[in-house]
Amino acid sequence: MKILVVDDEELLVKGIKFNLENEGYEVDVCYDGQTAVDMAQTGGYSLILLDLMMPKLDGLAACMKIREFSTVPVIMLTAKSEDTDKLIGFEYGADDYITKPFNILELKARIRALLRRANLQSGQEPGDRITRGPVTLDRSRRSVLVDGRPVELTVKEFDLVELLMRTPGKVYSRENLLDLIWGYDYQGDIRTVDVHVRRLREKLERNPAKPACIITKWGVGYYFKE
Repeated sequence: MKILVVDDEELLVKGIKFNLENEGYEVDVCYDGQTAVDMAQTGGYSLILLDLMMPKLDGLAACMKIREFSTVPVIMLTAKSEDTDKLIGFEYGADDYITKPFNILELKARIRALLRRANLQSGQEPGDRITRGPVTLDRSRRSVLVDGRPVELTVKEFDLVELLMRTPGKVYSRENLLDLIWGYDYQGDIRTVDVHVRRLREKLERNPAKPACIITKWGVGYYFKE
C-alpha cells in the first residue's frame, strides 16, 4: 500500500517514512500543502498523513481540495490539541486526527485501522493475509498456517515473522529487529532475536536445519526469502 506523508518538518518526515517503510508500506513525501494536492491527484495513494500547519497551502485547505476529487483516507497531524481544531479538521474532510508529539506505535495502529475500515467500506479485501511459500499469516486473526496447518506463535514470534514476511528480501540486523519488535528501551540481550528466530524456524520450516523461509545473512542479520 502507498502512503503520502506531508509535513514541513523534514526530520519528522524522515522518521515517519523510515518506520512506515519498515512496516512494508511504500512511502512518498512532500513538504507543503499545494504539492500534496498535486501528488494526491496522480499518486494512487491508499492513505495521506497531512500536517495542519504548512507553507503555500495549510493542511485544512489541502484536505478540502483533495476531497474535491478523492475519498482517500486522511490523518491530520497537528501540534494543536483543542477539540474545536479537531472538529474543524473533520468538517474539512479529515478521517482521523493525531496530536504531536505522538507515539509512532499509535500512528501505525491508526493507519492500520483506517486502511482496514476503508477497504471494508469499498468491498475490497483488507489485505491482512500474507502468503510466502508454505507460510500464510493472517494479521486480523493473528494466526499462522504452514501448509494449511495452524501453528501457535507467541506474541513476539508473530510480530517478528509478520515484519519479515511483509518485507521479503529485506535484511534486518539483530539490533534493528530488537528496536522494531521489542522497542528502543528494551534492556534484554540481543541474543533474544536469535532465540526467537530459532523457535520460528522450528515451527515454520519444513526442515529447520536447512531453513528455506527465514534466512540468515551472515554477519548482517535475517530476512524472509522472496
